[in-house]
Amino acid sequence: MTKHYLACDLGAESGRLMLGTLASGQLSLREIHRFTNAPISAGGSLTWDIPRLFDELKVGLKKAAALALPFASISTDSWGVDYVLCDEAGELIPPAFHYRDARTARGVEKVNAIVSSRTIFEETGIQFMPLNTLFQLASESAGRLARAARMLTIGDAFNYWLCGTACVDESNASTTQLYNPRTKEWSKKLIQALVFPEKLFPPIVPPGTQLGPLKEALATETGLPRVEVIATCSHDTGAAVVGVPAEGGTWAYLSSGTWSLLGVELSSPIINDACRELNFTNEIGFGSSVRLLKNIIGLWLVQECRREWERDGGEFGYARLVELAAMAPPFVSLINPADPRFVAPWEMPAKVATFCRETGQPVPGTPGAIIRCVLESLALLYRRTLRHVESLTGEKVSRLHVVGGGSRNELLNQFTANALQIPVLAGPAEATAAGNVLVQALALGHLPSLAAARQVLRASFPVKSFLPGEGPEWERTAAQFEEFFT
Repeated sequence: MTKHYLACDLGAESGRLMLGTLASGQLSLREIHRFTNAPISAGGSLTWDIPRLFDELKVGLKKAAALALPFASISTDSWGVDYVLCDEAGELIPPAFHYRDARTARGVEKVNAIVSSRTIFEETGIQFMPLNTLFQLASESAGRLARAARMLTIGDAFNYWLCGTACVDESNASTTQLYNPRTKEWSKKLIQALVFPEKLFPPIVPPGTQLGPLKEALATETGLPRVEVIATCSHDTGAAVVGVPAEGGTWAYLSSGTWSLLGVELSSPIINDACRELNFTNEIGFGSSVRLLKNIIGLWLVQECRREWERDGGEFGYARLVELAAMAPPFVSLINPADPRFVAPWEMPAKVATFCRETGQPVPGTPGAIIRCVLESLALLYRRTLRHVESLTGEKVSRLHVVGGGSRNELLNQFTANALQIPVLAGPAEATAAGNVLVQALALGHLPSLAAARQVLRASFPVKSFLPGEGPEWERTAAQFEEFFT
């Protein structure tokens, strides 16, 4: 039978409501409504306009209702680590801070004065990043925390406002650095040490949990029937990994977008000194799987360069920037994308130039040269990260699946295959929305297993292969790139 699902996919640049249709062993996706998402900079803070995003979702729900389809369910996924504080009535306590807000430095200082980084890692298995929820909560004012009835990660907050059930999906809970993957509960050790109000932390549910029907008032407002709301993998990377069309062998994934998340799927976490020192993370996926990965900077670098040039009057689409990069000379300059200077917004081309100048390299002087420098450097960072994955697991990776919007960047895909010297399989670009829908289907018994869901993916979406080449040249450049880490 044909089944229809709604997936709200919230990203750091945009959000959309997607229609997923499962029929005859194939999945099709259709965009119903897309809307922009951008941080608000005011009063020295960087925040998200969460009410506007939820209003945009309701616009999408009205468009969905007009299709008059028998929808089975709906679910929301979002970027990780960020959260909202809600009062007793379930209303948002503004503002909802952005993970790039400068306040996180204060949270890091406060946490480090109380709990060691070793203890935090042993308790959570999560890599250190100043933007983690742990540090964000530590930078909150006592007044806001006292007023709050609960903390909800973004995707879980949207599910809550859809149906009224307050919980956090395990995949999103695991990004907070306040979740213990061994006990599968919030870390009481860290919560008590940092004197966070325990009332903030709602129940944790596994991906694929049915939460209840759409609120009656929301159904009336949008014209939708009271469809079931499901906690899929409410963390978008968890959903994207479900959307990897892999089978057999030892494979790795790269969820490529604003962030690059590179890792492997395991049955249990790796929590040891080597993992901590390499700053890897153990996040939870569907079926209690573990995503051993590194969360590293991604196409944010390109996005910020493009925004800067547009502010200066230039008109560069992403496709045009890739064309210019392909025409630029290879291996002229490199950057270390992991350098902290590249995390903050604004003036990205100038930051690239400054890094090259400081390291005695030619300064790229055109948009094409800058983007080529960025893409080659990302590919080399992927190579370095994959080698660390292999050292932690003791297994050689035979192929890399690239999913997400970055899978459309054929130049970066080829650079990645060249740098890693293994095949790169690109697609689907809509892996997050596909994974969201497939977990809904699994939750409702419309698919029997994750393996069956991935078979549906392979039957539904084209995958393009990129075979490695130019090995010696990339090997030489990789040695040069490693000097940035010594």
